[in-house]
Amino acid sequence: MKGIIGTKIGMTQVFDESGLAIPVTVIHVAPNVVVGHRTVAKEGYDAVRLGMGEVKPRKLTQPLRRDYEKRGLPMVKHLREFRLPGALDLTPGSTHRVEAAFENGDMVDVTGTSKGKGFAGVIKRWGFHRGPMSHGSKYHRRVGSLAPRTSGGGGRVHPGRKMPGHMGHDRVTVLNLKVVRVDADRNLLLIGGAVPGPKGSLVMVREAIKMRRERI
Repeated sequence: MKGIIGTKIGMTQVFDESGLAIPVTVIHVAPNVVVGHRTVAKEGYDAVRLGMGEVKPRKLTQPLRRDYEKRGLPMVKHLREFRLPGALDLTPGSTHRVEAAFENGDMVDVTGTSKGKGFAGVIKRWGFHRGPMSHGSKYHRRVGSLAPRTSGGGGRVHPGRKMPGHMGHDRVTVLNLKVVRVDADRNLLLIGGAVPGPKGSLVMVREAIKMRRERI
């Protein structure tokens, strides 16, 4: 199965055979634990549950802790599901390593949580244009009109209106990235280009669902 959980380390560059520098993101992929399966008969879909990272038992919920103890599995900190071909071929309790999931040249999709930017106004968050900056204007970087007036009680702000608020810290998936190198000795995965999230954040790497068409 071409899917695994890892931790983003940062970016660097490597050189190919012709001496061309390739920017890559380094992902540390510790051996994932196969926690269990989701099946069509019970849950309505086929998937595998992978876990990564150590955690103290007291930090887990009681049902989850008892489930680990009942199955004789190590207690993992991060738990994710993958609905991919071959997901049911992995045996619960076994480990899934990076060299078994990917090889050089594979096309993958990477999912992570983008960097949080904190509170931001509409210009930075949504790309609004500013108002006049001359004397007398009251709308330099403010939102402006929110809704038109209506008869009989005034207007209302419709759902989905773009407003100031928390920017970033969203689930983001980058499609069609290339695996430049698989380092099985150090459990590293080098992926060409940038992936979402800060250093140390959790990422999910799976086979690409939309293969990029070659330009004619």
